[in-house]
Amino acid sequence: MKDFSKELSFKTSRSSGAGGQNVNKVETSVTVLWKVAASEFFTDEEKDLIESKLKNRVNADGFLFLTVSENRTQLMNKNKAIEKILEMVDKSLWVPKKRIATKPSKA
Repeated sequence: MKDFSKELSFKTSRSSGAGGQNVNKVETSVTVLWKVAASEFFTDEEKDLIESKLKNRVNADGFLFLTVSENRTQLMNKNKAIEKILEMVDKSLWVPKKRIATKPSKA
């Protein structure tokens, strides 16, 4: 797995949903953005594969984005977002093996 976390940019926002007194004041939700085409860590073929497999998460400007608001602190959400986007890109680069047709048995 390649660590391209230096190319990531972050935005924070208020988390949605039910909460207490803190929910309207603290920006704990983290959105991570990554410009796929501008990456120096991947080849052009890998970038095309990432964009095709994650096309529903890539916006019109070519940014891959992911929003995390699972935890109560911004730092924990940021770390979780980095972990998730690295895992997501790693899974998108996996290409299944081609099936080789074999001869059926006599049974």
